[in-house]
Amino acid sequence: MSKLTTRHVYTSESVSEGHPDKVCDQISDAILDACIANDPAAHVGCETAAGTNLVVNVGEITCKNWEKINPQAIAREVVKDIGYDTPSEGFSYDTFNYVSALHGQSVDIAQGVNKVTLEDQGAGDQGMMFGYASNATPQLMPAPIVYAHALLQFFTALRKNGEIAYLRPDSKAQVSVLHEGGVATEITTVVISHQTREVPIKRIRKEMEEAARSLLLDTGMLTNKTKFYINPTGRFVIGGPCGDSGLTGRKIIVDSYGGVGSHGGGAFSGKDPSKVDRSAAYYCRYAAKNIVAAGLADKCEIQVAYAIGVAKPLSINVSTYGTGKVPDAKIEKILMSDEIFDFRPGMLIKDLGLTKPRGWSYRKTSNYGHFGREGFPWEKTDRVSALRAAAGLK
Repeated sequence: MSKLTTRHVYTSESVSEGHPDKVCDQISDAILDACIANDPAAHVGCETAAGTNLVVNVGEITCKNWEKINPQAIAREVVKDIGYDTPSEGFSYDTFNYVSALHGQSVDIAQGVNKVTLEDQGAGDQGMMFGYASNATPQLMPAPIVYAHALLQFFTALRKNGEIAYLRPDSKAQVSVLHEGGVATEITTVVISHQTREVPIKRIRKEMEEAARSLLLDTGMLTNKTKFYINPTGRFVIGGPCGDSGLTGRKIIVDSYGGVGSHGGGAFSGKDPSKVDRSAAYYCRYAAKNIVAAGLADKCEIQVAYAIGVAKPLSINVSTYGTGKVPDAKIEKILMSDEIFDFRPGMLIKDLGLTKPRGWSYRKTSNYGHFGREGFPWEKTDRVSALRAAAGLK
């Protein structure tokens, strides 16, 4: 069957900042931000677990002026900002118990990462990372994940400004989009499960569907057949870490492309940029987005692989899913030349300014996707001209 006549529905999910796993991602990244601010060369692998009335930090941190950093105070401030402020709900910023088991980084890992020059800095771990982009949306992201994130950002704003005062922090959204010939054409289904106070379900469903429709109307993809499922179990009052325990790094598909493309398996939050699980995934997105923005392909996925302690990538693979205007092998050759993009860990960290965030923070990445939102350096499309020239396109 020709790809021009194929029809399929693809679904992606997002979770809000109050989801228990996202509570943990934010705490881990807020601690990372504090470390980077004190010591740009800090090595951080900070994990967070959360449960009923409990937050636990474990992991490895080596940071100058560590004594100036108070992880417990950071955790409480994050939870307060999210909106968990009612002790009777089982999790509140001012009453949860806090435990820390943070310690210094392994010297075995450090000897492979701490090199004299940026060019020689080794990868902080082995593994493979992926980046993806497509021209399906203005953000050069797949449509389902863009709309799922947008819905939860919208409901978070409605909660925090008091327009829907009964909303509480924990929520999920799921959006199914019909694609015809590879193009997103209509939203078939929207599922929203949102923690609330005790309010009649009929009111919740009516008001939340009206709000969701108002946001999605601008997509032009709502139809009279679009189905909405709002709090389909009928009640969602017990939520957050009290309703379900949370862990850092458990929402890697929400964090990336909503299931489109591939994922190497490594999480992002709580890791300093020497951990290529994070920084190389950002750089792969940067390269893939510029390739699509340059018109070299309609879709692009990049895979890069590293060995721990080794600077030069073991491999770089490019797939444009048959949409390339030039051969994939030619794009690979451009990427491997180091002339436009340099995938060595020290160099990509420098290129994106990952140890000296300006106008952004790692905590900001931890909600509503690490990709597809302006303000992060890996979302810039500043290599378009160079790529077109290297590919021989006018």
